[in-house]
Amino acid sequence: MSRRGDKISNKGKRGSRRAAAERGQTSQKPRRVSRRSRKSDRPASPLRKWIKRLAIGGGLAALIAAIGLSIAVGTAASNLPSFYQLKTTQTAQTILVRARDGTEIVEIGPSFGEWLDYDDIPQTMKDAMIAVEDRRYYSHFGLDPIRLTGAVVEGVTGDDRIGGTSTISQQLARNLFLNNNRSFDRKAREAILAMALEWKFSKAQILELYLNKVYFGGGAYGIDSASRTFFSHPANTLSTAEAAIIAGMVKAPSSYSPTADVDAAVGRARVVLQLMEEQGFITPAQANVDVDAVNLKKSQGTNSVRYFTDWALPQLDLLLPETYESLEVWTTIDVNLQKAATDAIRANTPEGAQGALVSLDRDGAILAMVGGRDYVESNYNRATNAMRQPGSSWKLFVYLAALERGYTPDDRIVDEPVSIDGWSPRNSNGQNLGETNLRTAFALSINTVAAKLGNETSFGAVASMARRFGISSQISSYPSMVLGSNEVRVIEMVQAFAAISAKGTSVAPYGITRVTTASGEELYRHEKPRQSQLIPDYVAAGMTDMLQTAVNTGTARAAQIGRPVAGKTGTTNSNKDGWFVGFSSGITTGVWMGRDDAKPVRGLQGGRAPARAFADFMVKAVADRPVEEFDTEVNLPEWQLEPDEQYLYGGDPDDYYYIDEQGNLIEPGGPRQVPGDMPLGPDGMPLPSRQGVPPAASDDFLDRATGERRQPETFDDAFSQGRNQPPPMPRTIRPSEAQREQQRPAQER
Repeated sequence: MSRRGDKISNKGKRGSRRAAAERGQTSQKPRRVSRRSRKSDRPASPLRKWIKRLAIGGGLAALIAAIGLSIAVGTAASNLPSFYQLKTTQTAQTILVRARDGTEIVEIGPSFGEWLDYDDIPQTMKDAMIAVEDRRYYSHFGLDPIRLTGAVVEGVTGDDRIGGTSTISQQLARNLFLNNNRSFDRKAREAILAMALEWKFSKAQILELYLNKVYFGGGAYGIDSASRTFFSHPANTLSTAEAAIIAGMVKAPSSYSPTADVDAAVGRARVVLQLMEEQGFITPAQANVDVDAVNLKKSQGTNSVRYFTDWALPQLDLLLPETYESLEVWTTIDVNLQKAATDAIRANTPEGAQGALVSLDRDGAILAMVGGRDYVESNYNRATNAMRQPGSSWKLFVYLAALERGYTPDDRIVDEPVSIDGWSPRNSNGQNLGETNLRTAFALSINTVAAKLGNETSFGAVASMARRFGISSQISSYPSMVLGSNEVRVIEMVQAFAAISAKGTSVAPYGITRVTTASGEELYRHEKPRQSQLIPDYVAAGMTDMLQTAVNTGTARAAQIGRPVAGKTGTTNSNKDGWFVGFSSGITTGVWMGRDDAKPVRGLQGGRAPARAFADFMVKAVADRPVEEFDTEVNLPEWQLEPDEQYLYGGDPDDYYYIDEQGNLIEPGGPRQVPGDMPLGPDGMPLPSRQGVPPAASDDFLDRATGERRQPETFDDAFSQGRNQPPPMPRTIRPSEAQREQQRPAQER
C-alpha cells in the first residue's frame, strides 16, 4: 500500500477510536507513551527553575561586570600620567640638614638617587625582585589569579588579613597613587589602577618605574639610592648578594633594612637567593654566595643627631611659607660636640637609666642635643619633651629671688630646723650647720635655708622668677616647691642658667640659622632676637659667685674641668632624677639622668654621674676657647649699701616723710615742695639729697610712722639732748612724684 494510503488508514483508525471514546467504549489495548513524552509532560521543579535563573543572571552579571571593569580600567588608563611624567615626579619633599660648618649630617625624607633606565638596571636586580615579589610577573595582566585565589582561601579559613596578593603592578599603583590603608575599597582601586598600568605601559616600563621608586628603608627610594645608602656605590654595579639584600627589604623596610637590623637583612637576603634558585634565575653555586661578606656602609655614629632634627625641623612650618621644593637647612649643631655629648651620656649613665644633654652657646645656639642613650632604641626626646623634677637645681630661682630682695652671698643666715605650714624639710645629711652665709648654704645645697629664703621672699616670688627665666611648665607655689618639686624640661633649665652666664640677659635657644631651596634661593635667615635684662647685674654676679662656689667646694666638685665653672646639682627623692646644669667660657650645658618609669636608680646623685658627664663633655666643648673668669664682684646699688637708719636722709629734717595706710603723705615739717631734681631709686621713687649730715627724726614722727605712742618730743629737743641720729626704723616707702604732687596744697602746685 502506498504511503498516502497508510496515512488515510491511520487517520481512519484514529477517527474510529475517537468515535468509540465518545460512545464510552475503550480500546482493549493500552496506549504506549514514549519516555521523552512523559518527561516533557512532567512539571519542572522549583529548584531547577532557580538554578536556571541563577545561571542566566550570573552570566549576565558577569558580562556586565566585565564591561564595567573594562570601562573602569580604560578610563583609569586614559587618565594616568605619561611615563615621562611618572619618571620625573617625586612623591615627597626632601630636607638636607647641614651642621654649623656646612657639612651634611642627615637627609630627611625620601632620597631618590640617580634614575636608571631598564637596560641599565643589572639583570640580577630584576630577577631578585621578580623572584621574591611577583614570580608570574611576565604572564599576568596586573592581577595574579593564582595568588588571589589563595588569598580568598585564606580568608575563608579564618585569616582576615588582606594581603600577600599584591603584584609588582599593584605595589607600584599603591606607591604612586594610593596609601597603605588595608581595606577592600583601597584594594579594589589598587586592582583597577594595576590593570590600567598594564594597559598603558609595557612590562619593562612598569618594572623600571617600580625599581626606581619603591621604598627600601633608611630613607632610600629606588635601587640607586638604596645601593648608595647601604653599600656606598651606584646601583648599576650591584652584585647578586647585594641585589638580594635590597630585594629583601621591600617586604618590611623598617625590619629588614641594614640600618635597622643587619642580621635580619642578611637572613632575608638568603631567602631571596633560595627563591631565585628555585625559579631558575641563578645556579646553586650562585645561591650559596656569602651574604655576610657584603661590605655594608659603616654607620656614621650620628644617629643621636636625630633628636635635634626631630626638635628643630617641625619649626620650619612656622618659619617658612608653604613650599614643596627640596630644602637645605643650616643648623647650629657642632658634629664633633654632638659626638662628644653622645659619648658622655653613654659612658656615664647608670645601667637601666636614660640620659639627656643640651648645650647652648652664649647666644642661644644649640651646639649639641642628646635625648637618650640611643635613638634607634628609643626616639623619645627627653631633652625637650620629658617633664622631670629638677631637685636642688631649682634653688637657682630661690636664691635669685632672695638676691633681688636685698640679700648678698655674704649675708648670715641660720641653718636650723624649720616648719612652714606643717611642712618641715630636712637636709640630706640630717644635720644643721647653725649660722652660716648664703654662699655656703647654696654650695652645700642646704634645704632648710632654701625653705627659709622661699618663705621670706614668698613662694609666689620664686615662681615668678622661674617664669621670668623661661620655665613654661605649670608651677605650684606650695612650700616644697623651693626644693624642686615642680616638673620642668631640660632645655628650659639650660636656658635659665644660660641667662645667668649672660649676666642676667635673656637667652633664647635656637637651632636653625638659615634655609634655602636646592636651587640656592634663601627662604629664611635667623635674626638675633630682642634681649631683655631679666635681673640687675649685681644679682647675676652674686648668683654666679654662689654657682662657682658650688663647683669649687660644694656638691658639684665632680664638674671641675681645670677652668672656672659655675653650676648646680639636683637630686630628687630616692634618686629618681639626677641633674647638673652649669656654664664655662660662654657654653651652658645641662645633663639629666633617670628612668623613664621614674623608678629609683641606685647611686644616682646630681654630683656624681650627671656632673661627670658634664665634665667629660665640657672638656672638649671649651678646648678651643679662651679661659674666662667670672664676674662675681657684687656692686650693690647705693640705695642698698646704706644702713636702714640712714636710708632716708638729707640736709633738712623735713626730708623725712612716709605714707599712711590711706595713702596720705605725712611729713614731719608739714607740706613742702620736693626738689624737682631729686634722684630716683630702683623702685622709681625719689631719693633724698646726700648733702649734709643726716638729721634726726622726732619721736612724734616715728610714733605716727610706726603706730606707737610716746611722749611727744620735738626735733629741737632731740638735738638739744645731743641725739643726732634717729633710732633704728624700718625702711620707709616713699611716694612717687605723681603721688607727692597730688598731696601738695593747690597753692604750691
